[in-house]
Amino acid sequence: MLNISSFEKFDDVLKEYENFNYEEYLENVSDSDIRMSLKKEHLNQYDFLNLLSKKAFSYIEEMAEISKKHKLRHFGKVIQLYLPIYISNYCSSDCSYCGFSKKNKIVRKHLSEDDLDLEAQEIAKTGIKHILLLTGEASKKADLKYLKMAVTVLKKYFTSIAIEVYPLETSEYKELKDLGVDGLTIYQEVYDKKIYPTVHTSGEKTNYSYRLDAAQRGCEAGIRSINVGCLFGLGNIYSEAFISAIHAKFLMDKYYDSEISISMPRINNAAGEFIPKFNIDDKTFVQFMLAYRLYMPNIGMNVSTREVANFRDNLIDIAATKFSAGSKTDVGGYRDVDKSTAQFEISDERSVDEISAMIRSKGYQPIFKDWEIIK
Repeated sequence: MLNISSFEKFDDVLKEYENFNYEEYLENVSDSDIRMSLKKEHLNQYDFLNLLSKKAFSYIEEMAEISKKHKLRHFGKVIQLYLPIYISNYCSSDCSYCGFSKKNKIVRKHLSEDDLDLEAQEIAKTGIKHILLLTGEASKKADLKYLKMAVTVLKKYFTSIAIEVYPLETSEYKELKDLGVDGLTIYQEVYDKKIYPTVHTSGEKTNYSYRLDAAQRGCEAGIRSINVGCLFGLGNIYSEAFISAIHAKFLMDKYYDSEISISMPRINNAAGEFIPKFNIDDKTFVQFMLAYRLYMPNIGMNVSTREVANFRDNLIDIAATKFSAGSKTDVGGYRDVDKSTAQFEISDERSVDEISAMIRSKGYQPIFKDWEIIK
């Protein structure tokens, strides 16, 4: 069994699976393989693959029961809430699936310090204290100085600031961490090295390896919470689910001080009208989420407003730990003035109050603020 934590870089782990035949393995998974995996307290990589197989769907109720127990043990009956704030949608990369891609003729916007402050004030009215700061892949337009300005403004209103921006150097992550950034979301989008250059055709985002190592650089900089994942729709759903989980497990095993989470975003409609070649239906989505939980019992799981309301609601009991609520994916969207083009369409448009009420109705507590740095 491969000891993934013994490798220095995750790219070295990936090389071990380059010639792995996922289709052949998954086709040969037996009922006895699945039952044996479900009996284990600690799953290995092959147990996880067994639970990703189509045959394992017949065991989804048993998987759900085990997942519920893991989630309750490690997280209790709470759901943490957060809001994304898009501060710039300029982009130097051509990514075929993204509404911000530089090839798209969209309304661009870059918030000034004053506009950002007003936008932050509007979001703060919801009571949420966890904010996710996002930009396009444009390191010259939204440079480190700009990011530091944004973090300084947001710290006036929020106790927890995460970033989802272009990859940075370890020293740059450290500068932002010292200003108050405690979370980093960095999706590889697609782990398949053959597909990656076909959907990232020009610009900063074409550098596969530099992006792949970004989560590790964030850990080394001391950022408390790291969130990884693939964008379902770009590559084979089984191999992408497997590698994204292995990536999260690699970080969990190597960086004990970091809180690792995984997300399962699916492609939504956006400018450019990208058509996914690989689709994941709701049933398989749930199966994969349960498999993640059984493989990594203490992994955080974020579910965004890309998913429709009823579907999101049903994920609370079985696996999800964090929800976005009242989200806007356009720059300046919360004040609803001079809006720009959104990155993608929102599927769940409920307000923070509505999401909170739903969470309480299920016997859970919505968490607006769960920690704060004491100086």
